[in-house]
Amino acid sequence: METATAPGHPTGQAPGQAPGTVPGYVHGYSEHETRRLGDQADTLAALLHGAADGQAGTAYPPGARVLEVGCGVGAQTVHLLASSPGADLTAVDVSAASLAVARDRVAARFPAARVRWLRADLHDLPFPGGSFDHLFVCFVLEHLADPAAALAGLRRVLRPGGTLTVIEGDHGSAFFHPDSAAARAAIGHQVRLQAAAGGDALIGRRLHPLLTEAGYLQVTVRPRTVYADQSRPALVEGFTRDTFTAMVRAVRDDAVAAGLTSAEEFDRGIADLRRTAAEGGTFHYTFFKGTAVNPAAPEEAAPHETPDGTPPR
Repeated sequence: METATAPGHPTGQAPGQAPGTVPGYVHGYSEHETRRLGDQADTLAALLHGAADGQAGTAYPPGARVLEVGCGVGAQTVHLLASSPGADLTAVDVSAASLAVARDRVAARFPAARVRWLRADLHDLPFPGGSFDHLFVCFVLEHLADPAAALAGLRRVLRPGGTLTVIEGDHGSAFFHPDSAAARAAIGHQVRLQAAAGGDALIGRRLHPLLTEAGYLQVTVRPRTVYADQSRPALVEGFTRDTFTAMVRAVRDDAVAAGLTSAEEFDRGIADLRRTAAEGGTFHYTFFKGTAVNPAAPEEAAPHETPDGTPPR
């Protein structure tokens, strides 16, 4: 598995920024976040990638040219490889540090897998027009200042008739028992911090209009709902505790530093979120999965080499 950097891609770091990371990512690049993303992907694999409510599962045929946009630490990449072992997969991300983790994760789970890794900005992908049959974009749009423009730009590298799959969450869909104003406030602080970083933690509800605005056709968006109670211990542990509550807990220091809350108030909210994972508690959250088709011929692109330096196919 080769990792390349797109020609002209910036490699400099902002002051105080960890090597290989990019600013503005509200969740950060800690080992804790890497584990959380893995827990989330593994716990929700069947829910997010299985067939449901008229949507096919996330699986691509042998030989299909698939681009995973914003692969991060490879938490979803391993599930794409599991469901589509014969696909020709290329994974891109703007963070060199995340790509290194992704390579190691894939090597541990699928040592024989052939994946092309590329450090590149999704707004300026170094591929000729129509290079891919399918695009997969999961938990990426929520971090972009202009997701509609990004989606429109991605059409260039997707062949006419090629498909796009997008998965996003919506923090406004979280409700739980016992209810707690403090817990709802803690979630709200995470939403506000993500907005301040240029993202949208409520983006799930916007997927259909975003895809339509970007020029895709045959747009289908369906909810994928997580409901956890004591009869579903794997979801209680993997999602309520280790995914959602852990994500909100991770912004504690930033929320306090921004003056949104006090440490005591935030900790009360986290304690109440943890109560929803205890005996008698319940937790609900909705993800949204969109699929769409690129209807138009891509524009002619400036010539680029492929990530491994060979001429475009």
